[in-house]
Amino acid sequence: MKAGLYARVSTLDKNQDPTLQLRDLRAFCHSRGWKIFDEYIDIGQSGGKDSRPQLNRLLDAARKRKIDCVCVWRLDRFGRSLKNLILTLDELIALGVSFTSYSESIDFTTSTGKLLFHLLGAFAEFERNLIRERVKAGIENAKDKGVVLGRPKAEIDTKKLLELQSQGCSIRKIAETLKVSKSLVHKTLLELNPGNLELSTPLSS
Repeated sequence: MKAGLYARVSTLDKNQDPTLQLRDLRAFCHSRGWKIFDEYIDIGQSGGKDSRPQLNRLLDAARKRKIDCVCVWRLDRFGRSLKNLILTLDELIALGVSFTSYSESIDFTTSTGKLLFHLLGAFAEFERNLIRERVKAGIENAKDKGVVLGRPKAEIDTKKLLELQSQGCSIRKIAETLKVSKSLVHKTLLELNPGNLELSTPLSS
């Protein structure tokens, strides 16, 4: 088991040294027979920040499967935002990387911890499905009310279009003049002249 140790002290933690956190984490890993892959230490970083230099480096190592477990001294060292904590744990679950918090005795490598680990993953998946269903229901409701979704439909000045065509302008020239796409010019001309065999051929300049 390769462990990545994470420690953090903020600017508000006066006279605190991350060595205290790391000492306990090193002893914990030694007692479990785990190899310490690396130590990631953020100094002067608030726990409210979603992005921290060493935390980012730790998560990058997890994504590359360089570590099997993330070890923290206490949950609030890892992050004070519950939402961000859940999102990060959810990502670790998806990566198959375990997580332990020394002070709270949270250990996803034990039998009980693994069960909790999988339950968290199931709850996270359940929440994602709920959000997906809410979004789908919202879209359907909007459509029923006549709300047009997606990008606004491009409009074209048909009078100017026909005028340019009568002057012998090519589709490309018309598109550039009216500042629309060639495909829209071609489609509009085909709608205005459904029997025109030239327009029925593949789009050209």
